[in-house]
Amino acid sequence: MTAPPLGALALPPDAAPGVAPATLAVRQLRLTDFRNYRQLRLDCESGPVVLVGDNGAGKTNLLEALSFLAPGRGLRRARLDEVCRRPVRASNGEGPSSSWAVAATLDTPEGRLAIGTGLEPPRHEGGLGRRVVRIDGRPAASQTALGQHIAAVWLTPQLDRLFLDGPGERRRFLDRLVTALHPDHAGDVAAYDNALRQRARLLGDGNRDPHWFTALEDIMARHGVALAAQRADTVQRLDAAARLGVGPFPRASLAMAGEIDRWIASMAALDAEDRMRAELAAGRLRDADAGTTSCGPHRSDLAVRHLDLDLPAAEGSTGQQKAVLVSIALAHARLVTLSRGRPPLLLLDEIAAHLDAERRLALFDEVVALGVQSWMTGTDAGLFAPLGGRAQILCVSDGRITAS
Repeated sequence: MTAPPLGALALPPDAAPGVAPATLAVRQLRLTDFRNYRQLRLDCESGPVVLVGDNGAGKTNLLEALSFLAPGRGLRRARLDEVCRRPVRASNGEGPSSSWAVAATLDTPEGRLAIGTGLEPPRHEGGLGRRVVRIDGRPAASQTALGQHIAAVWLTPQLDRLFLDGPGERRRFLDRLVTALHPDHAGDVAAYDNALRQRARLLGDGNRDPHWFTALEDIMARHGVALAAQRADTVQRLDAAARLGVGPFPRASLAMAGEIDRWIASMAALDAEDRMRAELAAGRLRDADAGTTSCGPHRSDLAVRHLDLDLPAAEGSTGQQKAVLVSIALAHARLVTLSRGRPPLLLLDEIAAHLDAERRLALFDEVVALGVQSWMTGTDAGLFAPLGGRAQILCVSDGRITAS
């Protein structure tokens, strides 16, 4: 089935603008040919939403759909064509979809807002589809426009190894936090990564044309210093918030570790750009031999410390690392709420099963107090009993959703 054009995604009849709420909440979510959902319309309350069901029922798919309402590749970092629905048992000649759509009606501090994004089908056989974005029915130049209206931060079971995995995972996690505070950050990251790949390709091909390298290295310097500065600002502010802790969740400290991060801290941005241009130019032969670019924000890391135990987060137990991660996410939600006047969407996949009863209750109390619309998933409805009367509890079964 072909997804409807995003231009047709308008406000529902019951979504007339009214008194602007002091929060950010998805009030209606609509999916077409997304993962295991052929068609879905879900009307939501403004508070926390709990999705309960067996593994494989489609709970995480819903969180992934919500994550596409913010800039980026979603919580699974999937290719756009991987998200298209693929029927398990094709009937009547039905095959995999070549497009998908996610649309939502939001309550925002400015009033009701309709946003949509999705994959347009290829224009010719063998071609690639492209992602499109519409805001209140009008096309947006790129997905980065989503960041002006909505921020989404998620914790998934895959992030349980965040402090043990390589620095690339921590940079990606941090960049999501930064984008929630600096919506243009996603554009700087995309521009830097594109220039980085092109420079690496030229080096690998043996190209020595200085004009190409000078142009690419200028892009890398400008966007690289900008994104490093935004990371530094976010980490400094988040460090102050995370040091306070939340109830039984531990206090944490955060800092950037990298050469360009030291430049940002000790010199003006324009001087840092000049320094990076000079380092990149001087390192072309070395980088060609090594097959990597040795200078830039792609070499930075996020250093996190468990302050209550006075040790690096990576040296704590699995439970202690999880608690630090939740503490950072809650501190970030408070920071975004204060800085932007609206909280982010908080997407918490299988979160309750890995917390003890005291921390589960503290988490639930905090998201309610913050006014964050958190979307939580789990297989055991009993774990969410403390949210009774304070959250919308929904049962998910084979792509169907019913009220609990």
